[in-house]
Amino acid sequence: MVPLTYFQLLSAALFAIGLYGVLARRSAVLIVLSIELMLNAVNINLIAAASHMDGVGRFSNFDGQIIAIFVITIAAAEVGLALAIILRMYRNRATVDVDEINLMKW
Repeated sequence: MVPLTYFQLLSAALFAIGLYGVLARRSAVLIVLSIELMLNAVNINLIAAASHMDGVGRFSNFDGQIIAIFVITIAAAEVGLALAIILRMYRNRATVDVDEINLMKW
C-alpha cells in the first residue's frame, strides 16, 4: 500500500501548478483549466484520505469518495458556465485575454 504522504505530495504539487496557472496566465480558457487542475488535486487528497482512514472515528471509506463526486459535479457545472461566459466575451470583445477585457469599467 502506498503511504498517504505520497498522495498528499502529489496533490500539493498539482494544486501549486494550478495556482501558478491561475495567477500567471492571461487567457481565460487556461485559467479555467488551471482551476480544474486545482479541483482534481483536492479530489486526489480526499480519496486518498478516505482510503487510508477507513473506520477511524466517524469517517467511513465512502465519505471522501462521495465528497469527490460532489466536487466533480460542481466542477462540471463551473466549466459549462465559464465556457459560456468566455464564448460570449469572445463574441463581444474578440479576445479572451483577461487583461484586455474591461467590462466593469465605466
